[in-house]
Amino acid sequence: MNERSGAAPGKGAVCQFLLKSPEETRQLGLRIAERLKAGDLLAMSGDLGAGKTTLTKAIAEGLGVREMVQSPSYTILREYHSGRLPLYHFDVYRLEDPSEMYELGYEEYFYGDGVSVVEWAGQVADFLPPGALRLRMEYGAAEDERVCTIEGMEL
Repeated sequence: MNERSGAAPGKGAVCQFLLKSPEETRQLGLRIAERLKAGDLLAMSGDLGAGKTTLTKAIAEGLGVREMVQSPSYTILREYHSGRLPLYHFDVYRLEDPSEMYELGYEEYFYGDGVSVVEWAGQVADFLPPGALRLRMEYGAAEDERVCTIEGMEL
């Protein structure tokens, strides 16, 4: 895993990682989990199939979640309470209207005592708290490579 760090004006720390395998993605997820605290929200965006759910599974592992973590693509939200912090995993790709977030009671999760991970966060950008951590997963130059950019967290 290759890493570059810096700062972007008004955004705080920016870290970029070149991930060359699913294991490197897992290791990054474990590192992220170590630094997460109650009330954090990780707003994920990026290419379809680039590894957002894989990274979320590793974050769950790092938080000590014992349940099998599954993509909430059709349910929009899955909750896990067995780790050191509750994990609220949103996948809002299939939301027909962002206002459906009200029906989910998003505020209880985004401003609660756990960690929220939101895949396809751009779909609900108006609902995200100003202090949300931003993470973008993209395909790299080689077939197995991924580029992960994180804003707002120093690793």
